[in-house]
Amino acid sequence: MAAPVGLPARAAKDVEKYLLDDEDAVVATRRHWAVLILPTVTFLPVFLAGGWLLVLDPENRVTSTLGMLVALGALLTYALRLGEWRMRHFIVSRRRVLLTSGVIVRTVTLLPLRRITDLTWKETLFGQVLGYGTFRFESAGQQQALSEITFLPHAGALYRQVSGLLFTSDWGGAASGGDDEGNPESPSGGPVATGGRRDTEPIPGLPPRKP
Repeated sequence: MAAPVGLPARAAKDVEKYLLDDEDAVVATRRHWAVLILPTVTFLPVFLAGGWLLVLDPENRVTSTLGMLVALGALLTYALRLGEWRMRHFIVSRRRVLLTSGVIVRTVTLLPLRRITDLTWKETLFGQVLGYGTFRFESAGQQQALSEITFLPHAGALYRQVSGLLFTSDWGGAASGGDDEGNPESPSGGPVATGGRRDTEPIPGLPPRKP
């Protein structure tokens, strides 16, 4: 397998661990740093409030203990959010779309390219300014767990890469033949009619049809 050059160590490890030996990663990236804006804005006031309670009256054990618990809780929550951002990776091969996540318990969600029927790329005003967007996948069959991925970086380039995989038959994407894993279909040996329809050969041994 091969991974894009210059990947962070964690992303390269996910590519090596979760892709097959004959499967190459075309895209491997973590989400845009903008995903941390809301957790940071939420974390700072709570952490500062806890620190204020901690130093407000050092002799008061109630306020000091409460302040310490609030500050530690905010710090732990923010650390988990930061760890989740560093550990979550969006990986696309010529066969599948994968999303790895989890700090303590690792989870891998995948969707075969063969099942994807449509791709929607959405950029909000802030996304256009900061350079991130949202992928929404539509697939044949039941609703997929991996249907929407937010805060994906490098908006234009990533959209062109994934669109090329999905809708160009040379890449073995959804528009081409093959099974759910992107493998080409085995030839049946029969002639192929126009439009991709396979006709069967005449059945031998039958008597000729009388007029």
